[in-house]
Order: sequence, then C-alpha cells, then structure tokens
Amino acid sequence: MKYVHVGINVTNLEKSIEFYQKVFGVSPVKVKADYAKFLLESPGLNFTLNVRDEVSGNQVNHFGFQVETAEEITAHKERLEKEGFFARDEMNTTCCYAVQDKFWVTDPDGNEWEFFYTKADSEVHKIEDTACCTASKEEKTNSCC
Repeated sequence: MKYVHVGINVTNLEKSIEFYQKVFGVSPVKVKADYAKFLLESPGLNFTLNVRDEVSGNQVNHFGFQVETAEEITAHKERLEKEGFFARDEMNTTCCYAVQDKFWVTDPDGNEWEFFYTKADSEVHKIEDTACCTASKEEKTNSCC
C-alpha cells in the first residue's frame, strides 16, 4: 500500500485549501472548481476535498497525526499558531488508554485534527479532570477517541 485515502466534504474550497496547505505544509497537487487533492509522502496520505452545498460539522469523530517525539508536538503547535490557528492543547492527558501530549485544530467545516504523542499506556480510558474529552465553552467537541 502506498497511501491511505481520506476524502472529506467541504463547503468553501478556497478556505479549505488555505487551511490544509498550512496544516500539511504543502500545496495541493490538483485543483478543480469542485475538488482539490493533496498527496503527502510522510505519512502516505491521499487527501481530497470535495465541494458540497452543505456540510454538518464533524461527520467523523476526528482525524489525527501521531508523531514520534514530544518535541514534534511543540514544533507543529508553534508552526500552526504562527499560521493563525488557535491550537487547543491537552498536555500530559490520559485519554484512549494512553498518556499523551496533544493539540487540536479545526478546519473551516468543523472537522477536528489532533496531533498527538503517546508517552505511555494507561489502564484507564480517560481521566475526567483533564481537558481531554470535555466540551469547550464555544462548542461541544467529539475529541479524545
């Protein structure tokens, strides 16, 4: 297998291309009036944007990138904050039967993207008193697994 393929529906192709160019750090390899395609070599991802009249928020739970080091979390978070994205972070959180450092960004149609580093396994699914799996003041999220 060469690429994992994910295709999402978007309502504004221009805004979505701008968002994903910043998140992925690359430009799309193909753009049409109702479609855009990104190819990432690492991780191997064929990611497409498909224009629809209406999209109802996060149609899946969330998308994410697992990184190899805690330093990568900091580097990606700083990079995306410089691009103007608010990054909701959850450092040293217990979630999904793991202790993780993570942060989240949200695309123009409400799809959440998690960047995470797994520090250790955990015997519990989540610890409620962390920020993990709680709704923000602005919107209810489906974060954390």
